[in-house]
This record gives sequence, C-alpha cells and structure tokens, in this order.
Amino acid sequence: MSTSSQPLIRLESLAKVFSTDEVETHALSGIHLEISQGEFVSISGPSGCGKSTLLSILGLLDSPTEGEYTLGGEPVARLSLAERARIRNRKIGFIFQSFNLIGDLTVLENVELPLTYRGMGAAERKERVNASLDRVGMTRRARHLPSQLSGGQQQRVAVARALVGDPSILLADEPTGNLDSKNGDAVMELLRELHEAGATICMVTHDSRFARHADRTVHLFDGRIVDESTAVN
Repeated sequence: MSTSSQPLIRLESLAKVFSTDEVETHALSGIHLEISQGEFVSISGPSGCGKSTLLSILGLLDSPTEGEYTLGGEPVARLSLAERARIRNRKIGFIFQSFNLIGDLTVLENVELPLTYRGMGAAERKERVNASLDRVGMTRRARHLPSQLSGGQQQRVAVARALVGDPSILLADEPTGNLDSKNGDAVMELLRELHEAGATICMVTHDSRFARHADRTVHLFDGRIVDESTAVN
C-alpha cells in the first residue's frame, strides 16, 4: 500500500498518435492512471490494444502526443532524450519478454552494466550486484554467459539487472512470455516476493493466471482503459 498521499505515477489525459503520410493511428486515447508506491498493477488486453505503447511511455522510452505524466512528483512527459535516459537509469527497472541480455557479457557484467552507466565506483557496484544476484538466486551463475543458462535463469538475471539500481518502479513486459509454465510460475513467484518486500511493479501480461498476482488489473481496449479490477484475496 502507498505510504504517501501522492501517487508514484500519474497519467492525465494521455494520448499517443502514430502518424504516416496516409493515416493516423491512435494507439492511446484519454488515459488516466495512478499507481501508488508499493502497488502491483497488471495491464491486460488483446493484441494491439496499446499495452506495450503504454509501458514504453511509462518507461520513458517514448513520449506521449498529448497529456501529462508525473513520476515521483516530477513532470516527465516533455523531457529531452538525455534527461529521459538519466531518469530511466535511476528510477526505472525493465524486465523484457526476450530477456535482452548481452551475449558476450557474463551474468555479473550484465547486471553491473546499468551501474557502470551511472559512473558508480567499483566497490559499490560489486556490493550491489552481489546483493541483486543473491535476491534472485543466481549468485553461483555469476561467471556464466547467457547462452549457458536456461530461459528461466536468464529471466532471473534480467530481474537482477532491473533491481540493481534500486529503481522506483519495475516495468515488466510479458516477463513470462518466452518461458514454459514451470519457469513462468517461478518468475512470477519471484515478482510476488519482490512486491511483498515493497517493490512497485507494473506488468503487461496476456495470461490471466499471472494477472491475479497483481493488486489491480487495468484492462485496455483500442487504446483506452475500459475497466479496472481489484484482486480479491
């Protein structure tokens, strides 16, 4: 639950339009959304409904065409590319469906990379990386390359990389999409444990079994929020 009256994330009248010479595509329209500190929110809906576009805007990988986005009380919708990159590196952790690990870097080096971009000292980097790998149970694999790991192990490393910078929010885009059911369940259990420890998580998923782990599910259709449901424990 939130420890502050101000939400961590607030979207107001958010819209995203993709334009070509022939047509305008309204990917998102009139989005109003608040996410509180410590909340686990799932975003669901059919393919093409705007889920990934919304997550890209939340992660400052894209900018809205209209509307406002406030992150931790700071307006971020109109920032420059450099400013967005700085905030991404410090406040947002990403977990992707395809893991997005760098193949010729070890597990340790993949997890360390976001901290290197910050210019953090070697001793603090080592301490944070070790703690992050320990949280996901991958310490023994620190010297392995991604190709030497199973899909479930690679996703655990991706979670460690997302956590290592102590972000304000974790954004997970279909984090179980490339995993079999056993590994998918294990990764979802890890996210549930992180949430119980206080992490704020926003997850896109098409799997209703995994959406049930969230405190609240936001349902998108044709670029609009059409419904919200709260988990019943």
